[in-house]
Amino acid sequence: MSKAFQHVYGPVPSRRLGRSLGVDALTFKTCSFDCVYCQLGHTTHHTVERKEYVPVAEILDEVRRKLADDTPQYISFAGSGEPTLHSRLGDIIRHIKIMTDVPVVVITNGSLLWRPDVRSDLAAADVVIPSLDGGTAAQLAQVNAPEASLDFQTIVDGIARFRKEFHGQIWLEIMLLGGVNDDDASIDALSRLVGKIHPDKVQLNSVCRPPADRSARPVPADRLRIIRERMAAAVPCEVEIIATHLDDAAHESFREQVQEEDVLATIARRPCTVNDVAAGLNIHHNEALKHLEMLVADGKAVTQTRGDQLYYAAVETA
Repeated sequence: MSKAFQHVYGPVPSRRLGRSLGVDALTFKTCSFDCVYCQLGHTTHHTVERKEYVPVAEILDEVRRKLADDTPQYISFAGSGEPTLHSRLGDIIRHIKIMTDVPVVVITNGSLLWRPDVRSDLAAADVVIPSLDGGTAAQLAQVNAPEASLDFQTIVDGIARFRKEFHGQIWLEIMLLGGVNDDDASIDALSRLVGKIHPDKVQLNSVCRPPADRSARPVPADRLRIIRERMAAAVPCEVEIIATHLDDAAHESFREQVQEEDVLATIARRPCTVNDVAAGLNIHHNEALKHLEMLVADGKAVTQTRGDQLYYAAVETA
């Protein structure tokens, strides 16, 4: 009997990657940032320690089994934490590249690119998508809450250094928050950093799923278009909008749309995988995972292995 998939999910539809096979190489919410907009909630393990959080052999076995049944457009490292915290990320990428010619993407907050070992680990990837959400140290602290030892200038210099060494594509993602980093001065500061980094393109994003902090608000679509035009005139690369646009009223409704009770009711009817819950409630895989992990932690749900799938079931109450 095959083991359940615990570290690989999908393929799932992605706004920018098409059908993407996700690889989650970390334990839940292990990250060097605690971003106010994170759809998974606040970071529970705030760290910069690199180690083998998940055994490499388990990840590779799951990727191999998934690829035997399907061919995604991309294999993406993202999931429930910061992928560059895995100390053997480079080994995983290199082994995957031996298995398949499907492009490998690493979605990272960019906080550890100042480290030579991290840059070396990412060298075999095809695309790296680092983020940079603040044009100043104060803004980065407000939006991303980096682990205490991380320094703004070191982070920026690390991304720029990686650009000089990396031969693949770099897409720099900027998460824009209404009333925080969407004013002209903030955009100009970010544009200056983009000019220093020289990514292949910039991707402007905004809040489109329930965030960790309810104060994190989306930027309206018309303002995003103005920002794109302003930045495109100032930087030497393509600038595109990847955000799903929600106005303030729609955002308020969306945040209340899926509650813990909805997820619990879904798995009370029958055991479900993460993908079952995501599809049934029309939410993203990571949002479904967040709610399910919280239900397990609270003793309201348990996991069950059936064949090669991991299911979640509600705990019966008297």
